[in-house]
Amino acid sequence: MSRILAIDTSSSWCSVALAVDDLPPMVRHQQVSAGASQLLLPWVKELLNIAAMELTDLDAIAIGVGPGAFTGVRLGVAAAQGLATAARLPVLPVASLDSIAAMLVQSPDFIAADIQDFAIAIDARMDEIYWAKYHQDTLGWPTRIDNIALCAPEEIQLEGIEYLAGSAYQEFGERLFSTTAKSLAPHFIDQEIGIHALGVLACGQEMWRTGLQQDVHLLEPLYVRNKVAFTTLERSQNSHV
Repeated sequence: MSRILAIDTSSSWCSVALAVDDLPPMVRHQQVSAGASQLLLPWVKELLNIAAMELTDLDAIAIGVGPGAFTGVRLGVAAAQGLATAARLPVLPVASLDSIAAMLVQSPDFIAADIQDFAIAIDARMDEIYWAKYHQDTLGWPTRIDNIALCAPEEIQLEGIEYLAGSAYQEFGERLFSTTAKSLAPHFIDQEIGIHALGVLACGQEMWRTGLQQDVHLLEPLYVRNKVAFTTLERSQNSHV
């Protein structure tokens, strides 16, 4: 049993979850334009108050480290650093695509599909996607096969993939199947699922169970893209490509 606070602000949602032992998690999850900084810490305080706990009663803090929105990732990581340092807690850094995979394998549609190999792909802006392949083991846990990649939608490698999830399909559609022989049937695509603190929590709980917590001073954002913005000249050049 464990007591873990999970935080994610790497997308357009502010998301916080608190799991206390075997009780159902408490969650606050809301889409925001630029107000995550106003919601995050009050939500943390609210959930701890409901659970009649102090920050120091936690075992660890799970934090979504990206990839995702640059400002949002930095906000979440900075908040987790402050909270963990103040309470002398370890942290559990969770990649955004891993958190989506953890949510996906619990969804009824995915369970009904009865498959093992799938991909998560999300919109990375700049006409690119973040993506990774996963394999679901016999216990139902998704294992990422390789590093999270960044590429154009047409460059994703979906050979052998039975199911696709994430916002990339909603944004780019059939461009994702340019290099494969055929597309997937609609019931093998989940374009609505996104980053959620419950997914971060599930990954954090698994990391805690296997002893993968780390010192807060080692916590860093996961930036798959080295360059987060184009210059005016680069944008002009790209528009003529």
